[in-house]
Amino acid sequence: MNVNRGINHIGLTVPDMEVATDFFKKGLNGKIAYDSQKKTDEPRGGDYVEHILGLEKGASIIHKRMMVFGNGPNIEMFEFKDAHQGQSQALQDIGYTHISFYVEAEAFERVLEQVKEAGGEPISEPHSNTKYEDTEGNKTVYVKSPWGSLIELQTIPHGYYYPNDSEASVFIPTSFND
Repeated sequence: MNVNRGINHIGLTVPDMEVATDFFKKGLNGKIAYDSQKKTDEPRGGDYVEHILGLEKGASIIHKRMMVFGNGPNIEMFEFKDAHQGQSQALQDIGYTHISFYVEAEAFERVLEQVKEAGGEPISEPHSNTKYEDTEGNKTVYVKSPWGSLIELQTIPHGYYYPNDSEASVFIPTSFND
């Protein structure tokens, strides 16, 4: 029995919660589910929190927000104070490097413009996906968010094809009405 249902959320630390929220709302139609930590609350830190979350001494969470995007995984965002923070710079860096949003093919250019208007900067022009994703009408582009994280916009309207030794099919979010 497979007890793993799939990805629930992706954690993302941002330098400014409101800038990130504004980008995700305007650029990708994100919606706030809840704030489990607000700036008006006592910051979440101290020895116990440092221990259970692996934080550096003195770092504390000042804002934590869950955002919803269509019917895919949610994004849980964190804003810290008193933390020494580095930043992933490019796709070759170790760690989680980007979040990919599936976009309807007929809306791809419109969504890209929406993301740019929200402060995103495309790294290149939209281009074809790579092997197994390069079916008719496919398209992808990486965009830097206002705080520097990579966001991918992708469409594969005619689905994937798979090698003979494939063990599973890739999840593609289905259409929904909001």
